[in-house]
Amino acid sequence: MSVYEPTPAGTTASSVKTTGTEATGTEALMGDYSPLAMLVVDPFADQLLAANPSACALLRIDEARPLTTPFSHRLSASLSLWVSFTDEALVQKAAWSDDLVILDMCRQPYRVEVYAQRIDVSEQLLLTLIDRNKAEQRRAQAELGRQHRQGEVGWQRVEQVFERIEKQNQLILGAAGEGIYGLDAEGKTTFVNPAAERILGWSTDDMVGHDAHLMFHHAHADGSHFPVQQCPIHAAFSDGQVHHVDNEVFWHKNGEAIPVEYTSTPIFEMGRLVGAVVLFRDIRERKRAEQQLRDALAEVESLKQRLELENEYLQEEIKAELNHHDIVGNSPAVAKLIKQIEMVAPTSANVLISGESGTGKELIARAIHAGGMRSDRPLIRVNCAAIPRDLFESEFFGHVKGAFTGAIQDRPGRFELAHGGTLFLDEVGEIPLELQSKLLRVLQDQQFERVGENRTREVDVRVIAATNRELREMINLGRFREDLYFRLNVFPVDSVPLRQRIEDVPLLARHFLQRACLKFNKPGVRIPPAQLEILQRYAWPGNIRELENIIERQVIVTQDRRLVFDDLLLGEPSRSPDTFAEASPAHHSEQHGAQAVLTEHTLSQRQRESTIAALKQAGGKVSGAGGAAELLGIKPTTLTSRLNKWGIDARKFRHHKPHLSPTHDTLD
Repeated sequence: MSVYEPTPAGTTASSVKTTGTEATGTEALMGDYSPLAMLVVDPFADQLLAANPSACALLRIDEARPLTTPFSHRLSASLSLWVSFTDEALVQKAAWSDDLVILDMCRQPYRVEVYAQRIDVSEQLLLTLIDRNKAEQRRAQAELGRQHRQGEVGWQRVEQVFERIEKQNQLILGAAGEGIYGLDAEGKTTFVNPAAERILGWSTDDMVGHDAHLMFHHAHADGSHFPVQQCPIHAAFSDGQVHHVDNEVFWHKNGEAIPVEYTSTPIFEMGRLVGAVVLFRDIRERKRAEQQLRDALAEVESLKQRLELENEYLQEEIKAELNHHDIVGNSPAVAKLIKQIEMVAPTSANVLISGESGTGKELIARAIHAGGMRSDRPLIRVNCAAIPRDLFESEFFGHVKGAFTGAIQDRPGRFELAHGGTLFLDEVGEIPLELQSKLLRVLQDQQFERVGENRTREVDVRVIAATNRELREMINLGRFREDLYFRLNVFPVDSVPLRQRIEDVPLLARHFLQRACLKFNKPGVRIPPAQLEILQRYAWPGNIRELENIIERQVIVTQDRRLVFDDLLLGEPSRSPDTFAEASPAHHSEQHGAQAVLTEHTLSQRQRESTIAALKQAGGKVSGAGGAAELLGIKPTTLTSRLNKWGIDARKFRHHKPHLSPTHDTLD
């Protein structure tokens, strides 16, 4: 066996020395003629010391040139295994491994079995290498040879074994409840089990040999094209990975989309990817159950939202103290109103209440609702004047999540909340013209759709509308639909202004006084008869609401438990009670044989003058504490509507300093 050592300086490449222990002739012959590759390695010096011809042939070593590179350079990525292997051989004197990979001179890797024997004289190792690939080929050839020698009997036994295995596999495939089919590397179907035939509607003859993707996996659930390059099943042919998908569809032979979950597993043969097996499950029942659960949860959430919103409305009513259901007064106007309420309340007819702001239109609506068959359901109030124009439809009919910016969840509308009850549309004249047609449809068909939803919902709602505007004039101006007016005005009710029922002022004043004393915890406060007369002489442009506000303010500021209204008429033209003879049939005071009459124009003019006086006193402030609306005892939205009607700009009065006298803050 030739022995190589590093070439000292000054020697030629052909210098060859033997080891300290000279090999005998027989030993040399054994090494030179052995068919096994044999090496001598010094693991401590990391040097290949000797190699027989078989090793030189295996590792492509040039015997004419000495080996100077470290032996570890030939170990590729198995260097760590080589270290543990040599330690075992040195300690145990022998070792075996089939994990090592050795590189030849051309850097080609060889998987080898290595037998190591420690040389006792020197701590060197004798390695015997066997090329694993060639060894496996020889074993396979030997096995074929043995089977060939067994003759026909042996082959028949082998065939019986395979037939038995195939029958067992067929039984397993046939019993499986999930669909199973195989594909070759080109995507052609190789086999199909009965469950797959049943689920997909295609027979084995239909599918085997044909492209499975084009047959039943060609489109997504929405019908859009599903490119084969994006198919997870075919991805297994390129990446060799298992792919699981839990929400996709296969297409039935009749064109129906079948929801499935599936797993695609690649098949390897001799390290080469040859196809895939797909196991899939029909999840239609699971999908239906999940949808039913989602629908049930959505219904629960909808009912929860509805109850929460209804509770909010009830809380608002309690806070606003809208708990007095009796209409105070004994004037003929009130008697007529009560009779109208008694007639219409038991019916389901729509009602239109007309009248100035502050005359108690909402109180009339609540009395109608309380006297009807829907009294056990809520009365939902909508202030049409306070809703932004672009939110009317959502406020009335609700919306679904994502219908518009800010719609972060589904929300029922007022019609839906009022289902089975009454919807009170306050200031109905403020509804935009483009929404009036949709409102008309709901009144006619009792059907609507939420914003952003195609589902039509049915609703059973009675509508009571109220307005302080002349809807007839708005119809003539094209700002209100005549058909909607007729639909709302099935039963008209007039809410007369306080000046037309002036004899009710004492009753109303005492009623509001009693409530204010309880509210502000000031018992024993009274109104002297002379002060009641002053209240009856006032024009009350803000109507009942203004009277209530004035009573409350005077209860707050009184020091001797007596209410005084001497300053109420300051700024008003001098009047006698006869001035109001036109306002009430019960006041027919005659002056010079003729009844004093105020025309509608005169009343409107005085209302305008009173509004201007309030703006001056409030310094141009419309709403809030000390604002003109509060001074007049009307809603800010009502005042804004009047200012727009008269063309008055409240900002022009900002240079006026508000009058802060506590007894003078109710001037009109």
